[in-house]
Amino acid sequence: MTELTLKGCSILVVEDEYLLAEELSAALAAESVQVVGPAATVEQGTAFLRDTPRLNGAILDVNLRGEPVFDLADMLAEQGVPFMFTTGYDASIIPDRFTHVARYEKPLRMSQIIKTMGQLSYDMKV
Repeated sequence: MTELTLKGCSILVVEDEYLLAEELSAALAAESVQVVGPAATVEQGTAFLRDTPRLNGAILDVNLRGEPVFDLADMLAEQGVPFMFTTGYDASIIPDRFTHVARYEKPLRMSQIIKTMGQLSYDMKV
């Protein structure tokens, strides 16, 4: 269990690589998270955001089948939902408005993702 617990949090997973989406979802579920998704496209992610009453955070793959995720990131930011990026690309692909957002390069370390999501969700609660 993480020091900053994710228990009971709703976390949106937006990832187009099936196996990685499943791995992220399983790691979050092991922390008693209500996993929202996973979404493989920006459109699916937007629908989950619209249809989920309260999200505590989101994990966003930067590139979803060739489509950047930044419009969805803008929507999350507007609603005050904390998020992090995962990517196989270097930092130069991230727009300046998101340089403060946590970014993890693939392959991912699930323990680090869980720890960071715990901190983001905790910060949202206080």
